[in-house]
Amino acid sequence: MCREYLTQLRERIEEFNEQNVKIYVIAPSNAQFISQFLDAFGPFPFPIVGDPERAAYYEMGHHTSPKWKLLSKAALGLIFGKLKNFIPKDEHQKEVVLKSMKTADVYIQGGTYLYSENGDLFWQHTDSSPEDHAKIDTVLEKLT
Repeated sequence: MCREYLTQLRERIEEFNEQNVKIYVIAPSNAQFISQFLDAFGPFPFPIVGDPERAAYYEMGHHTSPKWKLLSKAALGLIFGKLKNFIPKDEHQKEVVLKSMKTADVYIQGGTYLYSENGDLFWQHTDSSPEDHAKIDTVLEKLT
């Protein structure tokens, strides 16, 4: 789960509520880890549900990036100061992040999907890398 993106969604939830939009987050994690994440970083005004087998992720065309590629990006980001709060200072949050890096599929890329009230997909953005999340302003534009 990209905690920065979830934090941005939390901060801008009213803009989605004004448009009568419900947000659901699907994480490639089990309920126990999601609970730990929520304890450290929550609460969030939307449900976060797990897909520990990654069935939905793979069905929707997501992929796991090569570990070397993402570790290289992370190293360069740290060197050049582009990764802020990569490892949180708060000890409890830090513990959850480090556990996630060791035990979860942090290399799988996610996406953003907009569905109509009828359940029809009308817009999607599939992340190509960890920093390639759909911009919240773009998502809000697609809703109008």
